Amino acid sequence: MGSTSVRTVHYSVNRLTVEVAATPREFRSRYEQAVPPLPVEQVKALMERQAPWQEMLELITATAPLGFLIYHQVHGDVMRLAGDKAFCVAYLMGNHTIAERMFRYEPAVLMYAPLRTAIWGDADGPAQFTFDKPSDQFRSFANPGITAVGVELDRKVAALLAHLGLDVPDILLAS
Repeated sequence: MGSTSVRTVHYSVNRLTVEVAATPREFRSRYEQAVPPLPVEQVKALMERQAPWQEMLELITATAPLGFLIYHQVHGDVMRLAGDKAFCVAYLMGNHTIAERMFRYEPAVLMYAPLRTAIWGDADGPAQFTFDKPSDQFRSFANPGITAVGVELDRKVAALLAHLGLDVPDILLAS
């Protein structure tokens, strides 16, 4: 069986890197306090009993006061075997209750939700915090409902940066 059609979407994304006046390990600790892990067991329990969506909304709101959770981490420690000295931890950071508001229009949004972030740099600092501007990614779906949530995510990332005491790039507030 072959494919019947192929759609190609070309778009550009602004990748932002904010320098942090701390070591990567110090900033990682602050970040992980502000962005807690997904409460996996609680989410599974809601799914198993087919709980009303409102219960999921309440759980995630209570767990993630800044609106974001950590779904997964990828550590660059393995690169040390090749002689690399830099520190890096990449994260899948997001909120599935927000992503659902885009998923209903096009499930492929899960390519970009959760968001990817990275904390990296020389062990002695300064740390670098890198992420793509959410609305750039979600605008590529050419759906006003998805784009609006992408802009909302820009604002939420800006609020997270402010909470962490970092400069908020103007481009996050320009959408």
